[in-house]
Amino acid sequence: MKENLNDLRAFLMVAQTGSFTKAGAQMGVSASALSHAIRAIEERLQIKLFHRTTRSISLTEAGEQLYAELSPLFEAVDASIDNLGSFRNTLRGSLRINGNQHAFRYVLWHKLERFVRDYPEVQLELSSETRFVDIVAERFDAGIRLGSHVAQDMVAVRISPPLTVRVVGSPDYLARYGVPQTPADLSAHACHSSRLPSSGGVWPWDFHHPESGETLLFHPQARLLANNSSELLKQIALSGLGLVCVFDDIVQQELDSGELVSVLDDWAMRYDGYYLYYPNRRMNSPLLKALVAALRE
Repeated sequence: MKENLNDLRAFLMVAQTGSFTKAGAQMGVSASALSHAIRAIEERLQIKLFHRTTRSISLTEAGEQLYAELSPLFEAVDASIDNLGSFRNTLRGSLRINGNQHAFRYVLWHKLERFVRDYPEVQLELSSETRFVDIVAERFDAGIRLGSHVAQDMVAVRISPPLTVRVVGSPDYLARYGVPQTPADLSAHACHSSRLPSSGGVWPWDFHHPESGETLLFHPQARLLANNSSELLKQIALSGLGLVCVFDDIVQQELDSGELVSVLDDWAMRYDGYYLYYPNRRMNSPLLKALVAALRE
């Protein structure tokens, strides 16, 4: 008995999203129609592929085995079809990229914009978040993160210059409460941050000792938390409510205008830059090659 390829794609989509509703939305069909299709596959195979409850679905052991065997096969088929674009002197297909707001908006936007203009038949999906993401498990083609330390089966390509973080505040705030001279002085200031997406703790501030080169951590007792929003942190500083720690390009305009002042510059932490990373089995994908070329320029 041979299964319909569309039904098998439906099975993969449901397994990947863990939801009939989400899978149906991505495939352009109703959740009920998708549920019916999966039920029909199970009846034909006489094997249960999903555990179903009123709130969630999950793969059975048989479903996990089928997913593990089918997923790379369908990825290879999709890649083969995408590769045919080289015969038309253009590229067609889709790319899902996981990164964060700062990388997309401040560091890479002009390159991404040019990529979209140069390849009008490519759909580019940018997913912005701060949590650590398993790009393979969550079906992203590539991810963007600070530093080149990735899993052994991944390729990492540097796509930005080094980046520096600054502690900034408004002139009015600093006039009232003083200018910190060392990170230890920050304990006497109103310091605002965001939460770590993994542990839920407050994001610590990194500093580089100007003499020893040692990395120091300061844990702010934040009164205001702006999760996944550098813009909101900047607004907090502009409002004179205290100090924030952000990448310098986010506040460069305000630093130039004098609306914000950078402190502890001798202690500023410098990072290696952003890297694009993706599975090494995808390194010959024309779509990824084109994206890498665009981002490395």
